[in-house]
Amino acid sequence: MKIAVLSGKGGTGKTLVSVNLASVSKNGTYIDCDVEEPNGHLFFKPEEVKRNEISVKIPVVNQDKCNGCRKCVDFCKFNALAYINNKVKVFETVCHSCGGCNLLCPEMAIDEKDKVIGAIETGSSEGISIITGILNTGEETGVPIIKEILKMQDVYSPVTIIDCPPGSSCMVMESIKDADYCVLVAEPTLFGSHNLSMVYELVKLFEKPFGCVLNKCIDGENPSEEFCTVHGIPVIESIPFDINLGTINSNGDIITRQDQKYFELFSNLLSRIKEEVGL
Repeated sequence: MKIAVLSGKGGTGKTLVSVNLASVSKNGTYIDCDVEEPNGHLFFKPEEVKRNEISVKIPVVNQDKCNGCRKCVDFCKFNALAYINNKVKVFETVCHSCGGCNLLCPEMAIDEKDKVIGAIETGSSEGISIITGILNTGEETGVPIIKEILKMQDVYSPVTIIDCPPGSSCMVMESIKDADYCVLVAEPTLFGSHNLSMVYELVKLFEKPFGCVLNKCIDGENPSEEFCTVHGIPVIESIPFDINLGTINSNGDIITRQDQKYFELFSNLLSRIKEEVGL
């Protein structure tokens, strides 16, 4: 079972929920797809970490072979190629590495080179497999890393928790496309409800079963809870605003390994999700 954890913005508690769900899963897998700013490993502190670089293919033009037909320029919908001063110029930062220009060039004037855009680190923590995607600073997109990282999930793992990037970008879409269930994490504020609406529309578009976890809950008005009520979104857990939880979390410790109350809360949450999926 693959559970994707989303939030419309950073700081809602998405990683808190992801890490602790994985921690109580028993021999599960935690995948950090928040490749621009991965931080799940700071809590798990995995051992025996292995690192593999991830590369993409970038076109290289042999100007001596090029006859200036511009077929490659016309083909590229991302404007990664331009014909300037009688030469084809490649703009690497907007290239999507589709390989089309290489295939259609009639003069075979376009080759490809490897460009390292990041890495994937793997390790373990108390029986939990930890897989972390890391995008190099300045790179445009982490989608190629997310594609590779999701291929690596342990097929024998009973539960895989996918810690998605915040928001509703292409990287989030790539992270949830094979998920069996989506958890939407939201704060009890007007801003929180606005960002909840973003990921709500996304999971509806992908036709994924989902539920909401309300984090940092206090007495009084809760716009995110009201949004769930209006749109018929099941609230599968409410996590209180708790100074003790915040202290443990800010110290880089896993709350379910420190506090029995939260071990039971996240164990019950995982059981609820399994029931929703039909397991």
